[in-house]
Amino acid sequence: MELHQVRYFLAACETLNFTRAAERCDVTVSSLTRAIARLEEELGGQLFRRERHLTHLTDLGRLMQRHLTAAQQATDAALTEAKRHAEAETRLRIGVIASMPSAHLVAYLKALSARAPALDLDIWESNCEELAIALEASEIDIAIMSFPEYGARFRAEALYREPYLVAFAPGHRFEAMNAVPMRELEGESYIKRLHCEFPSNFARLEVARPYGAVRVRYSTEREDWVQSMVAAGLGCTLMPKHLPMLAGILTRPVIEPEVHRTISVVTMAGRPHTAPVRHALETARTLDWAGAA
Repeated sequence: MELHQVRYFLAACETLNFTRAAERCDVTVSSLTRAIARLEEELGGQLFRRERHLTHLTDLGRLMQRHLTAAQQATDAALTEAKRHAEAETRLRIGVIASMPSAHLVAYLKALSARAPALDLDIWESNCEELAIALEASEIDIAIMSFPEYGARFRAEALYREPYLVAFAPGHRFEAMNAVPMRELEGESYIKRLHCEFPSNFARLEVARPYGAVRVRYSTEREDWVQSMVAAGLGCTLMPKHLPMLAGILTRPVIEPEVHRTISVVTMAGRPHTAPVRHALETARTLDWAGAA
């Protein structure tokens, strides 16, 4: 008994019409008829009874339909599992924070490609909260992100630390300062970067109270819009140091307190690592992140 015979037989069971069954299986009627005839020889009895233009299943046909339907379902499940297993060895779904500097990301991807040339990547860009949810739901395998603390659910390995700068247009009062204390942000017109993890992360650490006292004039996910508005003097914003910036934007370090983020590679605690995840972790551990900047 061959798989194509089972497939042809079940199609004929559903349609009770050899012509339509052949069309469904994308074969000729004669090919389908011969395959079912050989199946009848092997099973030792007639599976279909034709009466004029009507086709019926015999008692043996109904019995075989039940068994072979289960066999077909088991075969389909096996093929699905085999495909999933193959993809688990060659595909990596990675989540990356939207504010990840392109230089760091490209350096990481090049190093990962050198380590695992056959690996295919699905890259999901989002904020930290959404990446954490996706990681828990197994929608991604690994994440590069920044949280102040991860808890027992996640396994995080720090990669590099990056300070925040306040960005503003020439002529702003911050230009006269070597560094800007956080309290100086109070009352400033502010352009909020919606994908930035600064507000949620640092609010948890209770070091960024002045952030809540700024006057948020504009909010957008588009980094180029944020920077264009900053350059035009519409407000200031906080940005990680290594994010590429448009010409004409000035920056100063933020102090009192110094504000920074720690970028980590994150997986789910207790979840076995596939080969792609192991490659991704080892690449992240050994990459010269400072050099990538």
